Amino acid sequence: MVDTVMNLNDSLYPQLAPLLSRVSRPIQYIGGEVNSTTKPWDSVEVRWCFLFPDAYAVGQPNQGVAILYEVLNERNWILAERTFSIWPDLAGLMRENGVPQFTWETVRPVRDFDVLGVSLSTELGYTNLLEALDLAGIPLRSTDRGEEDPLVIVGGHITTNPEPIAEFIDVAVMGDGEEAVLQISELVRQGKAEGWNRETLLLTLAATGLVYIPQFYDVFYSDLAIREVRPNRAGVPSRIRKYTLTDLDSWPYPKHPIVPLAETVHERYSVEIFRGCLRGCRFCQAGMITRPVRERSIDVIGDMVQCGLDATGYEEVGLLSLSSADHSEISEITEGLSDRYAGTNVSLSLPSTRVDAFNIDLAEQLSRNGRRSGLTFAPEGGSERMRRVINKNVDEDDLIATVEAAFKSGWRSVKLYFMAGLPTETDEDVMAIGTLARRVIDAGRAITGQRDISCTISLGAFVPKPHTSFQWAGQCEVDTVNDRMRTLKDSIREDRKYSRAISIKWADGKPGRVEGLLARGDRRVGPVIESVWRDGGVFDGWSEHFSYERWMAHAEEILGNSGLSVDWYTTRERDRDEVLPWDHLDVGLDRDWLWDDWQDSTTGISLGDCRWEGCTDCGVCPDLKVAIEMGPTGRTLLPVVGVTHG
Repeated sequence: MVDTVMNLNDSLYPQLAPLLSRVSRPIQYIGGEVNSTTKPWDSVEVRWCFLFPDAYAVGQPNQGVAILYEVLNERNWILAERTFSIWPDLAGLMRENGVPQFTWETVRPVRDFDVLGVSLSTELGYTNLLEALDLAGIPLRSTDRGEEDPLVIVGGHITTNPEPIAEFIDVAVMGDGEEAVLQISELVRQGKAEGWNRETLLLTLAATGLVYIPQFYDVFYSDLAIREVRPNRAGVPSRIRKYTLTDLDSWPYPKHPIVPLAETVHERYSVEIFRGCLRGCRFCQAGMITRPVRERSIDVIGDMVQCGLDATGYEEVGLLSLSSADHSEISEITEGLSDRYAGTNVSLSLPSTRVDAFNIDLAEQLSRNGRRSGLTFAPEGGSERMRRVINKNVDEDDLIATVEAAFKSGWRSVKLYFMAGLPTETDEDVMAIGTLARRVIDAGRAITGQRDISCTISLGAFVPKPHTSFQWAGQCEVDTVNDRMRTLKDSIREDRKYSRAISIKWADGKPGRVEGLLARGDRRVGPVIESVWRDGGVFDGWSEHFSYERWMAHAEEILGNSGLSVDWYTTRERDRDEVLPWDHLDVGLDRDWLWDDWQDSTTGISLGDCRWEGCTDCGVCPDLKVAIEMGPTGRTLLPVVGVTHG
């Protein structure tokens, strides 16, 4: 039975409590949330602390942390607690008063745990990682850590190139985490029982070939580029493979997600209806590194939704994936859930969907309870040519036909996502975004005869990422990207016919340049991250804390000492034979396939979805010994007796 009584002898709460009255939003630090788990410290053999290196409001809804937290706490010999980034106001007081980084469940020092598991979803979280390590009293560098320090294990999409933070982490885990955390826990338990030292445990982990231990690899350079990455210990493999979970139905998590007391960015029960994507968008790292597609069955999704609503009391269900409308039974899922919760306050939502996967029947099912919000699509490129380059096979006429049907059915607003700075992009490609938005407004006004039609353009700067077809591309200059976005905004604002109907939100390209440096950087970028952090850099994902000038000053000084530059890592195009910092990390994708797709992109040759159009030989299935797992299953979603939500 779970013990919910905190042992104050081990807790930092008496020292922390007096500080909370002196900081903003103290409620975010107090824990005690519904469905959080505490266990007696001495009743378990392995102890994890999960760090999400961002504010509680952002990190608490994270699906990955929620899943792994439950997977571990279901085992009676493991406990898992959570910690988040501390805002600078409280961090300063903690340093003044000798209070280290703590967990939300029991306010215990993070350094007491066996494992610090870090979920890193963005490169701009690197300085927050260093801040948390320092606050916890854990040495920044893996080689300085002793037998009493926890293993620092990172997961998340950035682990497909963790080289910029190689000095600061002990282990990187690529791919799906459910089986990985259990396998790691087994080895930690064995190591503790048999008295292994830290290096023996790390060598044992490395020998599995499924985790990356940076300190066991040496990097050799030829002039500025990498010549070779080579193991420096016997028994350490030359390449590391990602974990790929099969049969998602056997892992129906989260079952009882934590319900926060403080406000967070998402307050809903989220169920992942499938994992992976085969659309082949050339810019999309998430789609490439999570291949292949693995669907959950309709009945398992239904059971998860009911369990999640019962456990949380939420009234919104998010059906999540990289492209949720692509589930082979999405119509049956939405219709079944809509029928089940008809007459209640439970609503359904999907993230942005592809135009060619969307239909009005689907949208109607999502709004049957009367909550009709705006529709969101992601064409990504403004012109037909640009969409062929990025393999976003969205026809403009199809988009207009879709929004016409939506406006005819009662919708009045549409949001469209685009990127600027894509490979081969011209000024005209970006201006075509405005032309498309005007067509959307014209279509809505013509169909409805009304003037209250609106379109919101959301525009961001493209950053090339590892393990994508654009990993060799030069990143567009910041000034060029910003000028194009500014010109587009000005052209719409000055157009009196559309200026009130079309709004445009664009993000400055400067954070994207820093992200580009970190995304495709190597170990020589690590000192830049540390130097920025020591100069006060934290919460770089927040505009009020991010300083482009600080990043550039430290990068130019440190990289310049080695003959490098920010441009060398960002705007420079790579050639085919250059050794990339992540080439020894295997996510299953064939490197030659990626290169050929990069070449095809420059001439606008598109690539099909192998679920429907045949195998494209990307290499994932044979290399990882996996396969596409999808329906239709022919199963149905049965009603649940006694549903009373709302």
